[in-house]
Amino acid sequence: MATYSLANERLRALEDIEREIGAILQNAGTAILELSKEKTNERLLDRQASAFTTSVQHVEAELSAQIRYLTQVATGQPHEGSSYSSRKDCQMALKRVDYARLKISDVVRTCEQMLEN
Repeated sequence: MATYSLANERLRALEDIEREIGAILQNAGTAILELSKEKTNERLLDRQASAFTTSVQHVEAELSAQIRYLTQVATGQPHEGSSYSSRKDCQMALKRVDYARLKISDVVRTCEQMLEN
């Protein structure tokens, strides 16, 4: 169940980013409308430009974090909610068991040969 809540949290974060991109576009539209006027309100333009820059930086940071997470997941690196590490440990343990069986069968064969002679 923790995996579903983590996935839902990731999706919510992406939805928030999408909403913020919509707000950025709306602010840009307001700034363009203001620029199209003969007398522009420079204080409004400064506020819009500042809000635009801040929002773009926030979206960039959030998208970078999402991309880093997806890079970890896609490359099989351990990450929160991942069973990669456990699976890898289990696979390595099974390989060690197979190797031990092989060596034991070699020892048994050697002992049988010595008993026959």
